[in-house]
Amino acid sequence: MIILAATPIGNLGDASQRLIDALENAQVVASEDTRTTQRLLAALGIQNRPRLIALHDHNEKARAAELVELARETDVLLLSDAGMPTISDPGFGVVATAAGAGVAVSVLPGPSAVLAALAVSGLPTDRFTFEGFVPRKAGERRSALSALGAERRTMVFFESPSRLATTLADMAAAFGADRPAVVCRELTKLHEEVRRGPLSDLAAWADDGVRGEIVIVVGGAAGPAMSFEDAVAYVSDLLAQGKRLKDACAEVAAASGHSSRELYNASLS
Repeated sequence: MIILAATPIGNLGDASQRLIDALENAQVVASEDTRTTQRLLAALGIQNRPRLIALHDHNEKARAAELVELARETDVLLLSDAGMPTISDPGFGVVATAAGAGVAVSVLPGPSAVLAALAVSGLPTDRFTFEGFVPRKAGERRSALSALGAERRTMVFFESPSRLATTLADMAAAFGADRPAVVCRELTKLHEEVRRGPLSDLAAWADDGVRGEIVIVVGGAAGPAMSFEDAVAYVSDLLAQGKRLKDACAEVAAASGHSSRELYNASLS
């Protein structure tokens, strides 16, 4: 079995008992950086010395099949340096290969910078999208952000401190200077900082230089103003086009912000 195990993103106290138990009993650990894993074992007081296999972006494609075959015989614990494997970290290739080969995959849930930043942001959490790291090259980054200009869900990004100011400035240009956003720095660590404000203000703040692990949370675009009466009329138009009532209400609810149930009931009456 392949076992995905989340590791602390900063505070060692966030290591779950299940993670500790798994490390104490693991025979094989595939990890992003074996040196980081050795330090984690020492910090948690783990006496077990499992076989460590390096699994990173440069070798995952070649090593995935080997790990999956090994997992037919024994559990393979898969770790990233911090947080959940596969989420902007190695592991996806292994999981996809295991799924295709019929090898079981399980998970030990735990710390996640994406969810921690989203939860603390104060921005809507009911619908969100994780965009990972934005492209490094200026043209590709601006193009990618421009394509997200109309995204109505809250967006979560990773970024390096050295590129934070430039990325925030590009976000302000793509999304609007007044778009609400949050920069989360060093989450769960001693110098944790959560800074909220319009993108333009955050870009100016970051211009002085920022250090540490960074997560950016950006509010989604405002939807078009639509009265409830107009929304019900929109449902009727979709019904005339052959859509089912339930599907039409769901589509209009997503576009207007009105309740799908209320649109359904109004359309029936």
